[in-house]
Amino acid sequence: MKVFIPKLGKSYNRKKMAGFLKWEEVFKSSLESDESFRETLKKVLRELRLDIKEFSRISGISESSLYKIISGDRPNPRLSTFREIVKAIRKLENVEGGREPFIAIIAARPTLDSIQTQYISVHGQKIKIKEYGATTIEDVIIAALNAEQEGAKAIVCAPIVSTTLEKIVKVPISACPVLLCSQPLLEAAKTAAAKILGEETKTSRRRS
Repeated sequence: MKVFIPKLGKSYNRKKMAGFLKWEEVFKSSLESDESFRETLKKVLRELRLDIKEFSRISGISESSLYKIISGDRPNPRLSTFREIVKAIRKLENVEGGREPFIAIIAARPTLDSIQTQYISVHGQKIKIKEYGATTIEDVIIAALNAEQEGAKAIVCAPIVSTTLEKIVKVPISACPVLLCSQPLLEAAKTAAAKILGEETKTSRRRS
């Protein structure tokens, strides 16, 4: 399986990288071109003062695979390899978010503005919801990666991007029609939360 990489073309300005975290630089460069991805990955490893051998140990990716990616012999890495590269860099940057479990909702800002609550109630339990504004597929992917890192138990998004996110993050994805109305989003969040709570209850019973 190959990484989903929409090309942004030459109009994409690399100066926009300024201010991004290193893992974001690597991700965004992959959207520009294979060459940009390789050069950015090499730059990030230099900035982190890591050679390929050390990054291999941290990421769990074989040295030979990393050499092939950086040299261009394997210009389009497998999705699992790409995910491990990003995960390792995020770990090295100590990217951490809030500790309270929550359901992430990714949508355009006008849709998110219609949501008037920060919590939903499922089976008598209050579950926090956290909003992530996004307008492009790039925004959605970055928001999903951030939500996963910050502790999201599930992600609610539009059906058109749900299949892509399922290939990138490991948390459950709940697809919901993105309308200028909070109800479909909240109902999707409740459905996801109910499923998660049910699974946690089963796990707890098995352990006991």
